[in-house]
Amino acid sequence: MTLWRVQTEGDFIVMGNQRRKKLTSNGCNEPFKGRFWCPRKKWFMNSPCPFVNKQECGNYRQICGAL
Repeated sequence: MTLWRVQTEGDFIVMGNQRRKKLTSNGCNEPFKGRFWCPRKKWFMNSPCPFVNKQECGNYRQICGAL
């Protein structure tokens, strides 16, 4: 049973029962009530991710080992 789910559906992002057009092409840093969605962590962050996209995030993790 899922209480609240965030997922992407094509050009849209669904957060709970709200559905809207994605502001970013890859779903990273989607704002919601003062927080920013991280699809890698599947959690909301207090500040936007410094990376441009998921690939840059993945490259950093491979080089440094963790975030």
